[in-house]
Parts: sequence; C-alpha cells; structure tokens
Amino acid sequence: MSQPIAPHRIAVIAPSPVSMFNLAIPEMLFGKVVSDGRPGYEVIVCAAEPGPVPTSGGLDLYVRHGLDAVREADTVIVAGTGAPYEPEARIVAALREAAVAGKRIASLCTGAFQLAEAGLLQGRKATTYWAHAEELRRRYPQIDLCADVLYVQDGPYLTASGYAAGIDLCLHVIRTDYGAAVANEVARSALVAPVRPGGQTQFTQTPLPPERGNACADTRGWAMRNLDKPLTLTDLARHAGVSVRTLTRRFHAESGVSPLQWLLHQRIERAKELLETTALPMDQVARACGLGTADSLRGHLVRRTGLTPSAYRAQFSRLGTGAGGGTSSVA
Repeated sequence: MSQPIAPHRIAVIAPSPVSMFNLAIPEMLFGKVVSDGRPGYEVIVCAAEPGPVPTSGGLDLYVRHGLDAVREADTVIVAGTGAPYEPEARIVAALREAAVAGKRIASLCTGAFQLAEAGLLQGRKATTYWAHAEELRRRYPQIDLCADVLYVQDGPYLTASGYAAGIDLCLHVIRTDYGAAVANEVARSALVAPVRPGGQTQFTQTPLPPERGNACADTRGWAMRNLDKPLTLTDLARHAGVSVRTLTRRFHAESGVSPLQWLLHQRIERAKELLETTALPMDQVARACGLGTADSLRGHLVRRTGLTPSAYRAQFSRLGTGAGGGTSSVA
C-alpha cells in the first residue's frame, strides 16, 4: 500500500514589526490548495523569537514556532516588515542555511531586504515595494532591481513588490507546483484575480492593470467565452451595443488597455493554460484560443514569455512526461 504524499511545507517568517496583511496571504491561498483529496501545503508561521511579535499596525501576534521551522520547510517566505532597513541577524542566518540546503525562498514586500542582507539576491533580478526600491538599490547595488514589476523569480528566489503583489506571487507558486487550473480555482475561492503575469523572463512585464468599471463587463465575459472565434472590434462593439469609438473609449477607461490588447492578453493566457493542462497539438491550442496557427501561437508566446510553446509545456505541464504528444513541428 503506497504511503500518502506529504503536503509541501512552507515556513513563513515574521520579521518584527511584521505586516499582518503579508502574514495572511500565504495561509489564505496555500490553505485552499487540495491535491488528490489532500491538503497541498502545510503553512507554518515562525519568528526569530517565539512568542509575541509586534506588527506594523501596533498589535502583537503570538507566534508559536521559532526558526527551526525553516529547516523542515520546502519553501521559505519572508513577510514584509515595518523596519526593512534593520534585518534580523537570526533570520538572515536561517535564510543562508536554507539557501545552502537548496530551498525555494521568497519575500513579500520589504522582506526582500532580509534576502538581500543574506546575500541571496546578489547578481539576481529582484523587486520590492516601490517606496523602498531606491533604498534597496542603494544598499545592495549588485542586485538587478526590477522596480516596476509585480514579482520576479530568478532561480530559486522570488520577490514580490508591495501589498497585493504578494497574492500574485503566491498564486504563481501554486501554479508552478500544481498548474494553472488549480491556481485559478484557488483565486476564485479567495475572490481575487486569477494568476497575473509577474516580472520573470517567462512572463510579461506589463500585466493588465486592475479593472476600474463594469460597463463593458458583459462584453468582456462574452469575449472570454468566444476566444476561439476571430473577434473584431466591430464584433465587440456590436455585442456592447455601442460604436467602435465608444467601445474603445470605455474599454480603455475600465481596463487600461485597448480592446484588442486586452483580447490578445486573454488569448495568450488561455493558450498557456491549455499548454499546462492538456496534451492538445499546438495547432489545436492555437485555434482554441483564437491565435489561428501554430506559427502565430509560437510568435506571440515567445514575445510574451521568452519560451516556445513546447518549452513552456515542458516546464509547466501538469500531465507528466508522457502526455505532451502531438506537438507541431513549429513548436
């Protein structure tokens, strides 16, 4: 009888004074992952000194676990702190030990300063909350700072910018571990946006901004259900019952991009999900997401992610090595 697979262990480090919002994100998202009927993750919050830990909001949180939890973890996440320029020596030492052990290590918001002090980000791409980005650059000039992205991964190290970008980073981790379908289901359960691109070379550095209205919501939903069709501006305007000029103005006001830019973004996201969750040949993936041909799919995906469709499938597929048959010769 086979033994049940143990959940992936995540240690969330709480530097003092810790951001309560940052601490809530991993538990909220990773706690919703279920794989084969079992929890996908076990999340443990720990601190340099177990006991009451001050928060940046003026409250104290009682943290039961010390940094021994880091040694038992598969992934380590450092939450943001209200004192980013004062890295805790014990946390820094624990991060260095975790790096030597080959663990995946991430930071949320100003937690990046702890990773930087540990020397983990030297010569690597990283980001942090925009208000502290220049100070990170000044203190650690050998970091390749990406100040204008949601999150970035360089090797086993991930860093997120401020606040809600921590949600995007955690969803990216879930997507990496369990695939797009699981990550998007977690996003729906948590009532947050689906997986958004971050700042890795595999992902666009210009994710869609948050939507700021709902006048075009029905048309966006209709377009999402019909991505396999050759939709035009005229088609979108006809569905919305307005002129092309009015649609374009309203769409940009709500989405921050033109209708066709938004449509292309959704087509590429659909293609990525199909590559991760199906074994469809590349030409069928292209048709299903409205990109037309395998050549077109390849061109758009390379420009957006830096990966060919076959390389993307090989890296992110959840189907196993034997499920990727039927690929096109141009993949």
